Amino acid sequence: MGAMYSTVEKAYPRPQMVRKTWKNLDGKWKFAFDDAWNGAKAGCPEESRMNRVIEVPFTYETEMSGIHEEAFHPCVVYSRQVELSKSDLAGHLLLHFEGSDFETEVWVNGCFVGSHKGAYERFTFDITDAAREGENQVAVRVIDSNSLSQPRGKQRWVPENFACWYVQTTGIWKTVWMETVPEGYIDGLKLTPDLGHGVIRIEADLTIPSEELTEWMLQAEVSYDGTCVSTAEGSVRGGRAVLEAGTVREGDVRFAFGPICWSPENPALYDLRLVLVKKDGQNAAAIDEVQSYFGMREIGIRNGKVLLNGRPIYQKLILDQGYWPQSGLTPPSADALVEDIDKIHAAGFNGLRKHMKVEDERFLYWCDRKGMLVWSEMAAAYEFTDSAVRQFTEEWMQVVKQNYSHPCIVTWTPFNESWGVPEIRTSREQQAFTEAIYHLTKAVDPMRPVICNDGWEHTVSDILTLHDYEEFGEHFAERYADLAQIVSGDVFPCLDRPAFADGFAYHGQPVIISEYGGIAFSQKQEGQWGYGGSVKDQAEYLARFRKITEAIQDVPYIVGYCYTQVSDVQQEVNGIMTGDRRFKLPPEQFAEVNGRRTAMHR
Repeated sequence: MGAMYSTVEKAYPRPQMVRKTWKNLDGKWKFAFDDAWNGAKAGCPEESRMNRVIEVPFTYETEMSGIHEEAFHPCVVYSRQVELSKSDLAGHLLLHFEGSDFETEVWVNGCFVGSHKGAYERFTFDITDAAREGENQVAVRVIDSNSLSQPRGKQRWVPENFACWYVQTTGIWKTVWMETVPEGYIDGLKLTPDLGHGVIRIEADLTIPSEELTEWMLQAEVSYDGTCVSTAEGSVRGGRAVLEAGTVREGDVRFAFGPICWSPENPALYDLRLVLVKKDGQNAAAIDEVQSYFGMREIGIRNGKVLLNGRPIYQKLILDQGYWPQSGLTPPSADALVEDIDKIHAAGFNGLRKHMKVEDERFLYWCDRKGMLVWSEMAAAYEFTDSAVRQFTEEWMQVVKQNYSHPCIVTWTPFNESWGVPEIRTSREQQAFTEAIYHLTKAVDPMRPVICNDGWEHTVSDILTLHDYEEFGEHFAERYADLAQIVSGDVFPCLDRPAFADGFAYHGQPVIISEYGGIAFSQKQEGQWGYGGSVKDQAEYLARFRKITEAIQDVPYIVGYCYTQVSDVQQEVNGIMTGDRRFKLPPEQFAEVNGRRTAMHR
């Protein structure tokens, strides 16, 4: 059950590749706005000019940063001192950023160590040559913009919030940390379950020094609930090792029917220990070791249904934007991530669609551990340019690679509602872009469904997803009585947008209503909104939620839904909870509706 993660602090930011020693650099940093920076200035930002203190990883726009200024600033700078010991420098010293929005430049002791463009994925710099024993200065400059070619998700690009776009996120917004690794080390993992053969396929990227007459091996030990299940070993070739390890222990009754499968009802996790071994003649030494985990599960599509481990699954999802009132896109604590998952489960949902955001990887760990299905989505750009195509593609592929091994992720959703591809219905160029992303994603991950473009105007897509904020259940039932009318474009579920872009057609894909509801319920209505008319009390809220959800559940060909949304976000008040996570109805009332038997199971 992922026991190895508890051997390190729960704050450890990379839960599927754990080392015992690390330094968390979150906390107080010196900080300043650098609005005069014009892109031509070079060199390390001067600490003497940093006249504020900020609490990393919260951005200056948030209360928890200690600054709370919501006006946009195009450039921000940070600095802090880090004490390093001799042991910290006994190998390669890596500096990790879990997320920084948008262009990040880093100096250590005045030496430039690297830059990165992109807001949502982890990136790393090897700072060995710049670091020294004792005090070290880490300085960071982050440049942001209001460009619509920049993947920005729900971040506004104008001075004020509007519709469903909110205060921007600028600078470091996820954990910053360090770790020391040896001369040869494990750099990345890709873990692929194979239920049919009862094995886990392990692909490891490795950083190996060039040494003659030296052989490197990767050893794996798989265990379940503290019991060793299997061991395996593979050679390192070209900085990469590929091996397979068994997931069934002979003679153990727990494995009588094969691997123990991961599912929402039984989120079984295997532990995985990996050791990089250096062999020189007859001598062998363990150089690096990481702890990981995986789940054995299989996702498929057959006869208009989504299958999990060979069985049809009805997905009862909720849209999760991952915003908090005091901290914006950054979770206020690790406990806040767990609280959201537990409350989503309490309301009777078996999964979530993480919307326009790549969440903290610790969130995925807890979804793995607690059995929460996840649709992983990319933050959208809002115009179609060569720059947008390049940046989106690079970031998305890094996100897929980073989060590939989490069993909770069951669907990839790179595009939403034609955002960033506004002419996709007729534009062959924009259609080709979504097709390219689909096939690139499939090249890395052929096992999960990929959706292009969620909501309407689909091109190539494994699931037909539709957004429909109809507030009356009887109207919904009438609209979806005939699937042929929906897929032909004779009936538009939302905003006069057809189900498919021109030149694309339905080929029997599963149908999921991936956004609906959005019921506005708030005691303070000025400047707030939701979908359809707002409700005045809990009774009206429950009645509307019940009628529209039951209407969806009663359509035989629909195999899942996603309700909008987990919590209120700034001016948008259609959450089942307020922004501070107080339920608007007792959670058991939502659960009773979600627990109703669907047409698929009748």
